[in-house]
Amino acid sequence: MNYKLLLNFALLTGEIMLENGAETFRVEDTISRILKTSKCQTAEAFVTPTGIFASLDHPDMDLMTVVRRIKKRQINLNRIALANDISREFCVNELSLEAAMYQIQQVKNEPGYSSLIHICSTGLAAGFFALVFGGTISDMGVALIAGLVFGISQHLLNLIGASKFLIDIIGGMLCALIPFLFIYKIGLGNHFDLVVISSIMPMVPGVAITNAIRDTLNGELLSGVARATDAFIIAASIATGIGIMLSTLF
Repeated sequence: MNYKLLLNFALLTGEIMLENGAETFRVEDTISRILKTSKCQTAEAFVTPTGIFASLDHPDMDLMTVVRRIKKRQINLNRIALANDISREFCVNELSLEAAMYQIQQVKNEPGYSSLIHICSTGLAAGFFALVFGGTISDMGVALIAGLVFGISQHLLNLIGASKFLIDIIGGMLCALIPFLFIYKIGLGNHFDLVVISSIMPMVPGVAITNAIRDTLNGELLSGVARATDAFIIAASIATGIGIMLSTLF
């Protein structure tokens, strides 16, 4: 067996899963299962939200240890599902190592969702949250517009490499400013607080909070605390942006 290729395949699979929102314990389990197909005496993996460490050792070979840094994180459940399927097929010998490596590289290079889809989804999510919270059709329209404006600003700020902290602060400010202009200046919309809450819902770190709880319950304390801290910083950034804008407007 090509142990180096196996190690690279395991880390690339884990990298794709971790970058796209998978739980830390799930990524660690997937990498470990792949490495154990080598039948080496030592096949270990340690995963954190920002890095992957994996080792293979056997009396007939030199110890191999690889570190893979995770620099970006997003939510793309389709890539997680594809990586899961490939790893499972490899582990039950339905795929050769070379074929599995080729397929996982295709998943890595697969283009993500377009900016237009991101922007439209943000707007629609904000608008329909307004209806779910009991708002009127006009409230839905204002929340939809606020969501679209935030989606556009997020896209533009990402293009210039702005930090997530700054993006969330500006997003919070816009999600307070747009409802204020439409409700109090134009007269469109009825419930200011409801529209603001609906507008920020696409920014709420629901996946981060869920993963933090699941990692903690599965004994991944370091990852659980790290993800919970990340969720707290996002929530604090949104609240800061809204607070700045409301204190300016009222």
